Formats: sequence, structure tokens, C-alpha cells
Amino acid sequence: MNEEIQKAIEVLTAGGLILYPTDTIWGIGCDATNSEAVEKIYTLKKRPGTKTMICLVANDFMLEQHVTHIPEVAYDILDLATKPTTIVYDGPKGVAKNLIAKDNTLAIRVAKDKFCQYLIGKFKKPIVSTSANLAGEPSPKSFKEIDEQILKGVDYIVNLDRDKEKSTPSSIIKLGADGTVKVIRE
Repeated sequence: MNEEIQKAIEVLTAGGLILYPTDTIWGIGCDATNSEAVEKIYTLKKRPGTKTMICLVANDFMLEQHVTHIPEVAYDILDLATKPTTIVYDGPKGVAKNLIAKDNTLAIRVAKDKFCQYLIGKFKKPIVSTSANLAGEPSPKSFKEIDEQILKGVDYIVNLDRDKEKSTPSSIIKLGADGTVKVIRE
């Protein structure tokens, strides 16, 4: 696993795209602080830049570095969640501008998967995580379902978990600065 982490970090540092197994499904990732790298993902997926993507962080500490104010209820939600849960926060900071939605929000998930935690922890920055599919196509349930254009469009494919089925996207919950909680995807 260390060799895969090292190779992925080299690509991320150079502004490249990786294809990697996340705690949910196979994802396309890049340095979430690099707007050129983020733009490469929008282009590869043929996705409008107005539709934002999820960022993964390694832990609560990193989460706190990239959100202006984390409502207390966020920690309760994360502690009680039984499956990977992405939270949409108000007031993101320290990430590429083209990742932030028009309403100044950003979807962030604290990775639970060991590989993702180690990778992000060693990289020391959040990583984009968007499903490994072209816009409008279904998310692949396994590595073998990933479209050839995606496979050819990334700079590095992590050589782990290629035989595992990973078909469950995360829950998505939006937290308003005013304390409102809205479930976007269960």
C-alpha cells in the first residue's frame, strides 16, 4: 500500500488526476486546492463546472482547516452515521475556487477507508472525490465497469481493490449556518 500511496502523491503533487478506491465507490481525485487539476476533472467527466464535487479529508482536524464554522450537530451526525456520510458545509476555505458552489458551500467527507486516510494524511491536503463516470452515466459499481475514456484520462490508477464491488455512494446532508439540517441523499 505504501508504494501506491507514494505514486498517487507524486501525481497529485504534479497537478494530475488519480483513479482510486474510496470508502464508497471508485473515484477520480486530484489536489482539492489546485484549480487547474479540478478543471481537468470537469473536462474529463464532460461535466459542467457549476455542478460541484465532494472533497475527502483525513480527519476532523483537517476538516476544521477547510470550513469556517462547523456546527456542533456535524460531529453528532458523523459519530452516529452507520455508512460514509458527506456533509455540505457553509463557508469553505483553503480549496480551489472552482470546487465551491455558487451558494458558498462545499461537500466534505471524513474518509473512513484506511487507504484514503493514509493517502490524504501523507498528502496533507484534501483530495477531490467524484464518481469515476462520464456526466449523465451511472456510477460504476466495480473497477471493471469504469469507462475506457476515464481510464485513459487519468494520470495514475491505484492498484488496490480492483476486484471489490463498491456500489454505495455516501449519504449527503446539508447543514445550514442557521442550524438547519437537510438530507440530500440517504
